[in-house]
Amino acid sequence: MKVLIVEDDTKIAAFLKKGLEEEYFCVDICYNGEDAIYLSGMNAYDVIILDIMIKGLQGDQVCQKLREQKIAIPIIMLSAKSTISDKVSLLNLGADDYLTKPFSFDELLARIHVQLRKHDHKEVLLNVGDLILNPLTKTVTRGSEAIALTAKEYVLLEYLMRHKNAIIEEHLLEEQIFSMEQSIQSNILNVYMYRLRTKIDKNFELKLIKTYRNQGYTISDATL
Repeated sequence: MKVLIVEDDTKIAAFLKKGLEEEYFCVDICYNGEDAIYLSGMNAYDVIILDIMIKGLQGDQVCQKLREQKIAIPIIMLSAKSTISDKVSLLNLGADDYLTKPFSFDELLARIHVQLRKHDHKEVLLNVGDLILNPLTKTVTRGSEAIALTAKEYVLLEYLMRHKNAIIEEHLLEEQIFSMEQSIQSNILNVYMYRLRTKIDKNFELKLIKTYRNQGYTISDATL
């Protein structure tokens, strides 16, 4: 899952990014409204965490403009304002949820999951052959064997399984597992795919992860 945090307080933004990455999200950060609108139009985010008091366009203006542009990404607003009229105003502009500062990270995480279930119904089990991934518990099994993955390995596998049987280009996979702030080494995706193959396929006769030279990768239980 990919999240955009729009927050001009760098400490809060860093705290949220760290917490969400530990929960297997890929996170981008921007610090002003103009960048938020640009990035939301360029990237397929699963949810936007949008503070009201940001530089440039305010959060309520960003929310309104995104909805005017028919961008339907779920938006969770953050604000120190707590009156009912403030909340109603933002919800009427197109926000999906509203969280008053200060808030607990666990509550924010729960509200993110509510939006993911509501908008995309992505919490169903994913399977390719005898490989099963549970997006809710972040667990992976193949046959009767539990498979432990790092955060980036998990994100990579989930993306492949959501697009099973399709050949996914390398740059699309890199966008899923790395944020904008991270530099990408030329062979880093190959490293992660090797690690994932070792855990997913090494001890099984049927190999699920397949490479198509100069095209990309796919996951499928079809035999070549």
